[in-house]
Amino acid sequence: MTEEKLVVNEQVHIPLSELSFRFARSSGPGGQHVNRTATRVELLFDVQHSPSLNEQQRELILRRLSGYIDQEGVLHLFSQSTRSQYQNREDVIARFRALMNQGLRVTPKRVPTKPSRAAKEKRLHAKRARSQTKQQRRVTREDWE
Repeated sequence: MTEEKLVVNEQVHIPLSELSFRFARSSGPGGQHVNRTATRVELLFDVQHSPSLNEQQRELILRRLSGYIDQEGVLHLFSQSTRSQYQNREDVIARFRALMNQGLRVTPKRVPTKPSRAAKEKRLHAKRARSQTKQQRRVTREDWE
């Protein structure tokens, strides 16, 4: 039996069984529909105990997505943008995938470079021009007399 997996990136595939959902009534206008149907969707993902993540990935997500994660290490996402529970569920899964992809992205190390000769000359020229402008604003003794 093959289990459906959510593909975050090439390295990370999360089984849908690791995601849990809660449903509640949405807030805002909508009349009787909003008062009777549970269209708000909350996605829960246990980052701390997920077997789909290795230790390095877990640390990255816990650090970078800390605003979405509670003290037990569970990530919470909500969606209540549409009147359909199914569409809200699809929306929250798409947002989860994007957030996880962003959280797992490894930023390349910056290679320090030196400014070129032309860049140095341009900077010095700009400094001289700025200095001239400020000198021309100064009040001299001749102006006082």
